[in-house]
Amino acid sequence: MHLGDLWHPVRPASPARIVATGIGFPAIATGIALAINRTSGVAAVSLYLLAVVLAAAAAGVWGGLLAAALSFAGFIFFFTAPRYTFRVAAVEDVVAAVVLLLVALVVGFLVARVLDEHDRTERRERDARLLGYLATKLLSGEQLPRVLDDFAQALLDPFGLIRCEVESMLDGEEIRVIATRPSGPVQPGEEPGPKEVVPIAIGDTQLGIVRAVRGSGARGFTATEHALLEATAKQAALAIERARLDVRVRGAQLDAETNQLRAALFSSVTHDLRTPLSSIKASVTSLLSETAVHDAGQQRELLTTVLEETDRLNRVVGNLMDLAKIRAGALEPAREPAAVDELVQTVVARMRSQLAGVRVRFAIRPDLPDVFVDPVQVDQVLTNLLDNAAHHSPPGGEILISAAPFRDVVQVRVADRGSGIDAAERERVFEAFYRGDAAPERPGSGLGLAIARAIVVGHGGRIWVEGVPGGGTVVVFELPMWVDRR
Repeated sequence: MHLGDLWHPVRPASPARIVATGIGFPAIATGIALAINRTSGVAAVSLYLLAVVLAAAAAGVWGGLLAAALSFAGFIFFFTAPRYTFRVAAVEDVVAAVVLLLVALVVGFLVARVLDEHDRTERRERDARLLGYLATKLLSGEQLPRVLDDFAQALLDPFGLIRCEVESMLDGEEIRVIATRPSGPVQPGEEPGPKEVVPIAIGDTQLGIVRAVRGSGARGFTATEHALLEATAKQAALAIERARLDVRVRGAQLDAETNQLRAALFSSVTHDLRTPLSSIKASVTSLLSETAVHDAGQQRELLTTVLEETDRLNRVVGNLMDLAKIRAGALEPAREPAAVDELVQTVVARMRSQLAGVRVRFAIRPDLPDVFVDPVQVDQVLTNLLDNAAHHSPPGGEILISAAPFRDVVQVRVADRGSGIDAAERERVFEAFYRGDAAPERPGSGLGLAIARAIVVGHGGRIWVEGVPGGGTVVVFELPMWVDRR
């Protein structure tokens, strides 16, 4: 709905309109009365009263008063003896003329007052509608420059403006919007009309200004219009203050998240980097010791420890780097058709040492369609999920990997028989560095599931956690099927 449908400004009657209606209606009444009966003034009285009512309705109190005065003069001149003079011979004619004048004045005044009160009521209603409309615009939640631009555009029609400017500041940056009528702004050399400038302020704090400009030759702003402009400026102040508070809140949230990330990163470094480094140092120190004697089996065991802990360090650092890429939006998938069973077999074969303490079973449909994915990234998803399942499975436990088509996606499930995840925490485990109630000595940085979700979502899929009857956890993710459109 356009604002013009809600708000039409009330224009006071012009002097020309007052004169035209104040003279025209009594003249018409005189002509009709003379045509009906030239000698009787009874019909003339009724017609003159009607003329006064119509003049007051059309031009306000001054139009009614002018019509009353001319009706009095017309009654004496045309309908009292001697005719066509302003002398009155009979006393009853004088009384009738005076009564006509008084009644006409009272009627004209009352009609004008009632209509004026009606106009004021309508004006207040229109003002309330305008303020309500602006409040909806200002509190729409959009960016502040867009909100202020809509605000400036909304003031053009109600106030008859050719230009409306709004200036403010947000987070140290100046915001200046200018709305003009479709006919365009003031042309070079053309003098603008009346201008009104009202502050945008909350209390003693000024947040900006509203500058309203009318066209050349337009009337000035009334006190009522100035008050309405100030009311609209107060609403703009609330919108600007809200935007300022939003900036502060976002800044505070960013600081809190940054501090939380730093704390989590520090915790991850201390627990997940220091532990393998300690094992590597202890193994190398033992190998380099001149007093320690190691046979070939012991040396191989120590070197194997160094290799495993180095791989562990590599995974932690890789997860941290991947998290940085995800936050920077640089982890873009290079998609191609890929077979899910081949991806799963490749990951399980590569992770043979990490999965040595558990049994891995497969339940993959033989007719499973290909998926349209980045194989390297999906390899990482499976690696993180299997690594997570292995860490939470009891010794000798079982991990079940299943895959089946579902509508237009392929659904992959990785289930373990560990302690499970509480329903209240099944969404939080996908947050970076979140480890729940895991003991500090348990391996893991809390990044695996967060990176897995980022990759799956980047492919247009979903990932979530389900419980298993009897204990355990199932991580389910969906990937889009490959459709050959050639």
